[in-house]
Formats: sequence, structure tokens, C-alpha cells
Amino acid sequence: MLTGDVLVHDGLWDVARRDARRVGSGAGTLDFRRILRPVRPLVRTADVAVCHLETPVAPRQGPFLSYPAFSVPPQILGALRATGFDACTTASNHSLDQGFTGLARTLSAMDRSRLAHTGTARDPSERRRLLRLRADGLEIALLSYTFGTNGIPIDADKPWSVNLVDPVRIRADARRAKAAGADAVVVALHWGEEYSHAPSGYQRQIAAQVTRSRDVDLVYGHHAHVVQPVEKVNGTWVAWGLGNFVAEQETDVVGIYEGMVAQFAITRRRDETRVRWTGYRPTYISGYDPRSPDMRVYDIEAELGDDSVGQPLRRQLRAAERRVRSVVGTVPTRRRR
Repeated sequence: MLTGDVLVHDGLWDVARRDARRVGSGAGTLDFRRILRPVRPLVRTADVAVCHLETPVAPRQGPFLSYPAFSVPPQILGALRATGFDACTTASNHSLDQGFTGLARTLSAMDRSRLAHTGTARDPSERRRLLRLRADGLEIALLSYTFGTNGIPIDADKPWSVNLVDPVRIRADARRAKAAGADAVVVALHWGEEYSHAPSGYQRQIAAQVTRSRDVDLVYGHHAHVVQPVEKVNGTWVAWGLGNFVAEQETDVVGIYEGMVAQFAITRRRDETRVRWTGYRPTYISGYDPRSPDMRVYDIEAELGDDSVGQPLRRQLRAAERRVRSVVGTVPTRRRR
């Protein structure tokens, strides 16, 4: 199960602070779990659930910084783990917002929260180490890369600290993962044009080169902050963009508060790996709208099936679902033999 950007703005930690007060937590406490609670049942159905942590985290007591150079509350990590996520990719254009110190602090905080990670590294050995996730008896290698770091240079003595998109390198990493025993290789790419539902020429170029490798079994992306289609390139599934999973961007762009949870089944028979796109669930971030009382991430299908959901939110959910499905389309039916 794959999800889009976890992009933590100041509005989100304001809600987390308010939620903590509601349950009687101490002053200054942040509770992100309530924001994510509506999607917890969905995330926990997955054999493996992966998120994308776009922003570095700050020390526990701050100071916290929002856009454009993020340094966000580390409490989001425990909330992601409590929601059911096993791992997060970390290579993004914001990886170096707080320099190498922030990058290293983020990975250490993820270790403490028991969230596996890939895409950035604290030392060369961590860059070489493959993230291998177990799912239904299979071993899946997860790789993560970003198109850039917002013009912030990677330290010359730490070229291994952030994985940059390079098709030759990606194919080599995938080949190394298969040689090490991985049954499948999943590649996460931070790419594309922000707020565009259509894959860019750059995305198509990179996907065409990466999927030339028989060692790459699935490619998916984030960064556009809106959903993009799911298609096959060279016979390999590519989910171009999963949208925002949780964010609070101040923009009038339609679709910015929508995302999808993409579901794929991976099987292996007679030394052949097969990946099947089994479905997706549109998601919706409510609460940025003054008509909604709180910011929450909703599994739209589950909420629409709940008779207690009021009409204002129900209308927002239906409109969001229509927009997501108009972009992503329908999952191909499996042919009977």
C-alpha cells in the first residue's frame, strides 16, 4: 500500500496541539494521531504500508518551521507508525531544508519511532544498505530518489546523503537488490510538475529509462501534490503521482487536498515476479475549509458508508472522489483464462 506526500505545515501542528488539549495532554503536547485516525483502518489492512516523509523534523520541543524551509514536529513520526505505516521514503526537494544536521536528525527520529526509511543517509554504509520489507513471504526492496533539493547543494564530502534521480544509478541499485535476494524492487520517485494532473515530459523520460530494467517491478511518485494517472510503461506499472496524503498548503489549486492510497499485489512464481494493480482508495484532507470543524484525513469510501457523516462533509467527499476518479480512472479487470 503506497501513499503520497506527508507535508507538515504549521496549520497541521496547530490542529495537533488543539487535539492534544482535548484529550487532556500536557501543555505543548502535539497529537497528530487524531488527524490520521480516520484512515487507520485502511492502512492497517496492508501487508506493507509506505508513506513519503517530505520534510525534515526538528528537535522535539522545536523551534518548528513551515514553508519554505521546513523543520517540523517529530511527533508526526509516532502518529504515522500508530496509523500503521511500516516505512517512509525520504528523498525529496526538502531533504536538505535544515542541512545535513536536519537530515541526520530526521533519520534518527524515525529509528526511534520504528519507521523504516530509505532515500537519504547518514553515512556511506547506510546509503549502500538496502531497505528490504517482508510481505506475505516475499522480500521487497524499496528505493527512493528525488529530482533535486531546491537548489541547496549536497555537501561535497557527503554525496551519498541524498539519492538523486539518475536512471543509470537506479537500474544499478535495482540490479544489486535483486542480486541480494529481493523478490521485487519498488522505486519511489519525487518528480513532476507541482499541481499538474498530467505526467510531465521529464517524468515520462525517466520512467521510460527506469522501466527498461527487468529488475524494476513497480514505480510510483509524489511531489505534484495532486493525483496523477496509473499506467504501464514498458510493461511495468507506473503510478505517476499519489497526491497529498496529509498537508495544509495555502493555494487555490483544485485537488490539493486529495490523494489516493494505491494498492498493488506482488506475487512470485517460477522465478518470475508479477505486479498487479488491485485498486486505489481516494482520500480527502478536511479542515482547511471553514465549513469543516477540524483537519482530518479521510478514506472517502469508508466515510461515505457511514450514515453519521453530515451533509456538508458528505458533499465535499463526493466532489473529491469524482475529481480523483476522473484523473486516475478505473482499475483494469483481471482477465479469466
